[in-house]
Amino acid sequence: MDLQLIEAYVPDKYFEKVDNSLQDYPHLSYWVSNESKERMLIRVLVETKNTEEILDYLENVTNLIEGFEVLLFPVQTYINRTTEEEKEQRKKENEEDATKLQRASRQELLGTIQKSSHITLSYTLLIILSAVVVTVGFVQNSQAVIIGAMVIAPMLGPTISIAFSSILGDFKLLRSSSVTLFYAIIIVVGISISFTLFFPVPMESSEFSSRTNVNISDIVLGLASGTAGALSILNRLPGSLVGVMVAVALLPPTVVLGMTVGSAMWQEAYGAMLLLMGNITSVILAAIVVFSLSGIRPVKWDQVDKAKTSLKLSILFVSLIIIMLIIAIIFSQELI
Repeated sequence: MDLQLIEAYVPDKYFEKVDNSLQDYPHLSYWVSNESKERMLIRVLVETKNTEEILDYLENVTNLIEGFEVLLFPVQTYINRTTEEEKEQRKKENEEDATKLQRASRQELLGTIQKSSHITLSYTLLIILSAVVVTVGFVQNSQAVIIGAMVIAPMLGPTISIAFSSILGDFKLLRSSSVTLFYAIIIVVGISISFTLFFPVPMESSEFSSRTNVNISDIVLGLASGTAGALSILNRLPGSLVGVMVAVALLPPTVVLGMTVGSAMWQEAYGAMLLLMGNITSVILAAIVVFSLSGIRPVKWDQVDKAKTSLKLSILFVSLIIIMLIIAIIFSQELI
């Protein structure tokens, strides 16, 4: 049973109303103490699956009340006496939960997403290092070296952030995520182009040549990668666990695009570009579907309609791009 501890610092004059409301939500334990002369502290121990509902309520209250603060802590260990009846009840609840798509609360996910949607020095260094390693891997035709850079998966964050912001209708986050992804692509392409000034394009490398041609199976790979990436975010798993799958779909084609452009190999560059665009849009579409099925929604009423419109337009737009790319792939294969 996953547990979390919610701490709410409530101004005295609002305490009674907030206290009565919080006790109506499902919880395991509930404590109240005096934090200061002006505020009361409410601690609520809850199962992780019930966290979001309580945080949604507290988020609305926080936006209206000055001096109201909320903290969320993970609970590693909880020891108490449990009756046989309670054990049976929890067993039934666990069986029901096993059929549902489990995830962290929207507030926790948003915090994680926002961190990966901004350009930082650390992110820039990861992009540069992974691009160099993948490019060297292609030059040496070393699959092990390429996989080593894939684990970093620096392009996963902003790509998944685009899907998440589409679900919430958060256009500011969508813009930031898109800029960060474009920034990463520019850096990777630039580095791989610079390598062509010193090394020949390794067309004899099977790792390289396989990414200058694109087919429908690559779209399927992108969809699978996007699904894996979205599930890792929902369950707060380390990105490296799915980094290989996601990086297969994003980083290597970007490097190949840069190297073929740097060598003026336009036909191969066209294939690499189709592969990159197809994989990015497939990842985004799969992530949008997963996030939508998980029940992620904005909490404020004035954002609900905007989020619904954003979701529909995002799915329509990305789906159209994928269809156009599939047509381009089929057409290019017929010309070959």
